Formats: sequence, C-alpha cells, structure tokens
Amino acid sequence: MLRRSKRNPHKTKTRKTVLAPAVAAAPKVSVVIPAMNEQRTIARVIRNAARVHPETEVIVVVNGSTDNTERIAARMGAKVLRFPQRLGHDVGRAIGAGEARGEAVLFVDGDFVVSTSELRPLVQAVLNGEADVALNSYVGPVTRSTVHKVILAKHALNAALGRPDLRGVSLTTVPHALSRRAIETIGPENLTVPPKAHAIALVKGLKVEPVQFIHAGKKNRKRLRGRGEDPIGNLILGDHLEAMHWILSDRGARGGFEDLARARTRLRW
Repeated sequence: MLRRSKRNPHKTKTRKTVLAPAVAAAPKVSVVIPAMNEQRTIARVIRNAARVHPETEVIVVVNGSTDNTERIAARMGAKVLRFPQRLGHDVGRAIGAGEARGEAVLFVDGDFVVSTSELRPLVQAVLNGEADVALNSYVGPVTRSTVHKVILAKHALNAALGRPDLRGVSLTTVPHALSRRAIETIGPENLTVPPKAHAIALVKGLKVEPVQFIHAGKKNRKRLRGRGEDPIGNLILGDHLEAMHWILSDRGARGGFEDLARARTRLRW
C-alpha cells in the first residue's frame, strides 16, 4: 500500500533570495566588484558588501564570464556592467570607479567572501574623513627566510614614498576604500595599476591610512602556478616598477630625496 505524501504536489520550491537594499538617487557608498566566473561566491560577496551602509549601490563588473555570475548579480539587485572579454580585476575596478556615485567607494573582489563587519570600518574611515584611502593592513608573511618579491616591492615603494610606516600595506591588496576626492585626484584610469595609484595618492597629499586587517591570504583562493613560474607575481612586480618610474618622472632622478653633501658637479671625466 502506497502512502500519500503530505506535501502539496503542485507546490514549487523557490530559493529564498536576499536582495541588495534599494539605494537613493545619490548613494553614500558605492561597492565595486570585478567578477569572472564567480557564481560560487558572488551572492555572498554582494550580500555582505551591500550591508556596509543603508544607502549603498553595488556595481558588479562581469567580464569574460561563461557561468551564471551575471544572472546572480542582477538577481541580487546589483548594477551589472558586462564585458564579454576578460579584463582583469584592476581594469574592472577602474571601470566600476568611473560609474560609482558614492562619497565612499569600496572595492572588493568577487572570488572571496569578506564579512560586513570587516568591510564596514573601511567605509566609515572614508565617510568620517579619517582617510581618503582606507587600506587593508594585511602585509603578508614577512618572517620567512625568503620573503616573496611582491612583499619586498611593496616595502620598497613605501620607503621611496617616505612612508616606511606603511610597510607592505598598499592599494595592491583588497578590500580597500577610496573617497570621491581620492578617485578624482588619482584618476580612475590609474587604478588599473594599483601601485601607481598608491604612489599618486601619497605624492598628491591624500590621507592614506591602514584601517582594517583582513587576512587576504587566507580568504583569497589560491591561483595556479606553473613549474617555477609566478605570472601574477611578475605582473605585480612590473606594476611596482611602473610606479617607481612615475615617482622619478614626477620628483626627479632621486625621487625627491636630497643629495646632502655629495657634490657631483665637481667630478671631471
């Protein structure tokens, strides 16, 4: 004898969706999220980021995706900018920054989830005027016998900029937040090279401060490497060299540092 199920056979099970909050015509906060094939995490990333402030717009720059990232982001209430080709995270951030309307612009990546409680201090530091550039204070592993070249490059760049106190903290690491003033001063196009944007911010006198520790090394999923190869590391190292070139072009051959008592002009060849 078959037992009849108590469930209504005509009832369709629907997945509960948490939408991003509605935003005012001029939102206080914009969240920019570059994403490529991030259907596994994008809903949680949007949900957490949208809660950093009651008046928040979320902009997802979907690029090169072949999965459901775009559909999920739209369902979550985000403004979706779609590009069929791969852009890279840095270009995606620059495009999103150009579209952002908020007084504070928070940048997070679509491939790892950060809690609202960790993100909110970055936004508040900008809105309260404590920083124009509110940085993640994560510096990476520095106690190993061999320190990664990117970490060394970050330390070297901050020393060259007269801010050794920042150590390895820079715009290369997400999440971070920028004020409207910072974006206009740096220029959205320069966000495509984060170390250069970092250098411009400091040289132009913006308030650049480490605000919140977020362990990006643990949260960010590991990127594959070839045998003995580190293409991402090489790319970031090249970005730091571009930043150094910008500093020398702006400040002169010594990067703004004095020659002290050295009298080079007395040399005869």
